[in-house]
Amino acid sequence: MQEIIRTNDAVLISAVGALLESAKIKHMVVDENMSVLYFGVLPRRVLVDDNDVAAARRLLNEAGLGHELRPDGH
Repeated sequence: MQEIIRTNDAVLISAVGALLESAKIKHMVVDENMSVLYFGVLPRRVLVDDNDVAAARRLLNEAGLGHELRPDGH
């Protein structure tokens, strides 16, 4: 799994999750509980299966969310 997004924006996380689900791209959101425990100070992260990273990045770029993506390899 590779991290493609890290943010405190719950709406962005929801939108990204919906896009990835609609494209049937395997992903998971991590650190949700930690973010709640620490009042949103810790960001949530979206991880994508290694085999789907390129497709996920392309999808989010096409959706106008490319500026939210983590640099490649991070």
